[in-house]
Amino acid sequence: MSAPVPLAELVGPVIRDLARRSGKDLNRWLDQVARLGGCQEPVRLTGETLTVDATSGEVLDSYSTEREPHGHLLVRCGNRRASRCSACAETYRRDTYQLIRAGLLGGKGVPDFVRTHPRVLATLTAPSFGPVHRGPDKHGAAQLCHPRRTGPACFERHGADDPRLGQPLDPDTYDYTGHVLWNAHAGDLWRRFTIYLRRHLAGAAGLSHAAFNRRVKVSFAKVAEYQARGVVHFHAVIRLDGRDEDGTTLPPPDWATVQLLDGAIRSAAGAVRLDAPDLGQPTQELVWGEQVDVRPIEPGDLDGDDLSEQKVAGYIAKYATKAAETSGTLDRRIRSTDLPRLPALGVSEHAARLIRTAWRLGDPATHPDLVELKLRKWAHMLGFRGHFSTRSRTYSTTLTALRQARTDFRQAQLRETGWAPDPDTTLVLAHWSFAGQGYTPGESALALNLTDPPREGPR
Repeated sequence: MSAPVPLAELVGPVIRDLARRSGKDLNRWLDQVARLGGCQEPVRLTGETLTVDATSGEVLDSYSTEREPHGHLLVRCGNRRASRCSACAETYRRDTYQLIRAGLLGGKGVPDFVRTHPRVLATLTAPSFGPVHRGPDKHGAAQLCHPRRTGPACFERHGADDPRLGQPLDPDTYDYTGHVLWNAHAGDLWRRFTIYLRRHLAGAAGLSHAAFNRRVKVSFAKVAEYQARGVVHFHAVIRLDGRDEDGTTLPPPDWATVQLLDGAIRSAAGAVRLDAPDLGQPTQELVWGEQVDVRPIEPGDLDGDDLSEQKVAGYIAKYATKAAETSGTLDRRIRSTDLPRLPALGVSEHAARLIRTAWRLGDPATHPDLVELKLRKWAHMLGFRGHFSTRSRTYSTTLTALRQARTDFRQAQLRETGWAPDPDTTLVLAHWSFAGQGYTPGESALALNLTDPPREGPR
């Protein structure tokens, strides 16, 4: 949304807009906006609810959106992308933080002693599809980009905000097809990695796969992040737990150490192989990149280079609200009419070539064997169609459970004040229909003046 404008210039147009559509006053609309908590693209619903006495069947209360401004009820969009709705994305980030934190410190159904278990923060990256402009190293120190004697070279020291970062040195020789295919298969590469990890752990411990699974559980939570070059890589918290016959979490055996986990992660990542569809591209085999980073997670709040539970939870959650638009592409799906005007939409040349490659490969007439990859549907994601945040069943709680706990808390507050019925004695019958999304132009400008930006912080 654009910058706020004087409130006096907005009230009149919004009132006229509301009056033209439904004749309702402004107060109810202001109340709905306040309840949205800063949501920038609210969902508009039509429908009604009836609150009925469960014993007698008497109708105790009724509600219909016909009494609302525009005849709609506005509810939060729940979008996790910060570029689409910063308020809802902040809620998603905080929920992800709590999910990751529970798997590190315990709580929310996870035993507290998991913080003594072997745990690491692992980062798996993609291989190279051609040389790209590089920025400072992980410590922030400037480095020569690509001082090569043969092939494309760049002798500059790029800053962290240089728009050329991640862009190919020679776009004409860059493997765009291999890049898109790798993104499209990244989810399957991760799935195979988790299978191989258990096998490599069992082998390192001198156990069969079945015997290992009876004694140890491998739990993880991961998020996907786009690098500047437009390819995803994964950050994952991986933890080793012991288990008994009924699957209860226990302390792991003494031989299940961080060193064992570190070695198995590196060897498992190196063993994953997928045959790429042969379209004449240089990348014929889909593998993980050579850069596999594994860092132990220490208990407590530590300084320096040591990773503490709080730091890791915040680090992982930070990436949960980012998407492919951080790589110079769009945060919405592409239509065929968008392809000729990608530069005008703010898409970088590198991302535009990736989008066009995904669109071309997604043509069912010329590439019927790639239909299941749904490349045209996910062209704006540069081919990646996986979930950005996933976890194993045993890692910790779920986002659904966190949201339900928040809903239950709010309902309990409303019942205390008499604004919500007792669920033990009443039934709520509801019917809702989707009526659209977003504000009208006048509403959008006024809502921006009425809501504060989300506060920073892990909780």
